[in-house]
Amino acid sequence: MRNILPPRSAFLLVLLASAAMARGREPISRTVYLSDEPKAEVPSVYVAGEMVTVLRFEKPCARERTKLLGWEGRFEPVECVGKKVLVEPLKDIKPEDGFLLVVTLADGKELPFTVTARNEQFDHQVNVFPDNETKGALQSRLEYSQSKERILKEQNERYRKEETSIDHALAALLAKGALKMTPFRQQYVSLVKNPRGAEILVTVLTSNKPDSKKPDKVAVIINLKNNSPSETWSLMEARLVAEGSGEQRPFALRATQESWGPGGESGQIAVVFDAGAFDFNDSPDRLVLELFRQGSGIREAWVFLERHMLGL
Repeated sequence: MRNILPPRSAFLLVLLASAAMARGREPISRTVYLSDEPKAEVPSVYVAGEMVTVLRFEKPCARERTKLLGWEGRFEPVECVGKKVLVEPLKDIKPEDGFLLVVTLADGKELPFTVTARNEQFDHQVNVFPDNETKGALQSRLEYSQSKERILKEQNERYRKEETSIDHALAALLAKGALKMTPFRQQYVSLVKNPRGAEILVTVLTSNKPDSKKPDKVAVIINLKNNSPSETWSLMEARLVAEGSGEQRPFALRATQESWGPGGESGQIAVVFDAGAFDFNDSPDRLVLELFRQGSGIREAWVFLERHMLGL
């Protein structure tokens, strides 16, 4: 790590997760509804090395008749526990690999699956419904529809607020490099290089109201260059939290793009928040801006922001 401004800028730290941790995939949960059609496609189950994937059924499975073909040396023995089947590869397999898993339920029904892999994600849990018309399957569909409707409502409300938000407008300008069109002035800069090729330049800025000597807003600009020869860099989530309590603070975020391609593609992420974020009930002296990378799901980088170093 190399700071390129005075020593007092040491309050600004960007720490990157190790390459070994970042090679993991994002765990997801999903539901599979099977078909009785003879020509129906065999559903796939996506796994990752040293990670357990759980298949959950409505009925108990028959342990002696549940088998994974060709598992020796590649997987732990498949476990059948009540209504769950556990699959764990000893190491990552390739997307072009495929292993036949046959799950036999207690009523004798056999259900085939293809165990394979994909690059970005793996199945943490798969809820399997062999009969589309059972009470459980219908309830699952209803819950999914309600969840989807709730998410859409929340997104629409967020978009409505963002359209009229000053902080989002400022973040959009900063992300596009239009610093001169904003009231912000630069405070500190820090440069970090990721062992896997990502180069991150972080700039912290503040703005003051005309009648005040103390900042009323804080901004962080993250200039990211993806020097990896093969991996794409994407932001999964950002959080602004109080150190210690972990309580989240509101902020606005804008980025020039959704992902950064390999081979040196660069772009900006800008975050703007009110200086009052330091004045909540727990009165933190330091906030942490955290960045979580898509695919790994881990905290890839974080920035410490101290109250007194920002003049608050």
